Amino acid sequence: MNGRSFVWLAGQRTGTVLRPTYATVKRAMDILFVALAALPAIMLIAACGLAILVLMGKPVFFVQNRIGKGGRIFRMCKLRSMQQCQSGMAVATAINDPRVTPFGRFLRLSHLDELPQLWNIVKGDMTLIGPRPEQPELVEVYRAELPSYDHRHSVVPGLTGLAQVYYGYAADVEGTRIKLEYDLQYVSNFGPAIDLKILVRTMLVYSNLTYVR
Repeated sequence: MNGRSFVWLAGQRTGTVLRPTYATVKRAMDILFVALAALPAIMLIAACGLAILVLMGKPVFFVQNRIGKGGRIFRMCKLRSMQQCQSGMAVATAINDPRVTPFGRFLRLSHLDELPQLWNIVKGDMTLIGPRPEQPELVEVYRAELPSYDHRHSVVPGLTGLAQVYYGYAADVEGTRIKLEYDLQYVSNFGPAIDLKILVRTMLVYSNLTYVR
């Protein structure tokens, strides 16, 4: 057993009692947050959707399969920020990705493109804080290259996460390997302390409009 797996398993054992309790509290906090944010979020989505129609055309939303807790596939929704891909192949988004339109870049910098994922939170597919969900096709690639990759699926994926606010984009396996270290750290330390740390870091990053995903 390598050191990374040992740390992850140790975290699982020490958190066995607290995990279910905190998961319930976390779910209640998610619902409360969405309820409070619903009205301004709907208004922003409508305004951004109209701008997408005018500047980019249809469709307004981008819906894609992602892997959730336990490996379950769900449909994640975002405001469309890219030109439509004709190849049909799963490709990780890179920094300065040429597929991103000028208005799409604004949506990504401001993170307004993520607002429809509040619906995924309501449905229980996602939570506010957790590892970002990945495309099934890319998960298959990462599983083959990174033996510990599936450990990140032991928690509900999030709107923001430790890897996103401390590392950012990963366009290849090596970058994903680094992000996985952050994800495993989150899984091992699952609880209010690390969620609070990520929340504060997210507010600092977003206030600076740092380009992270």
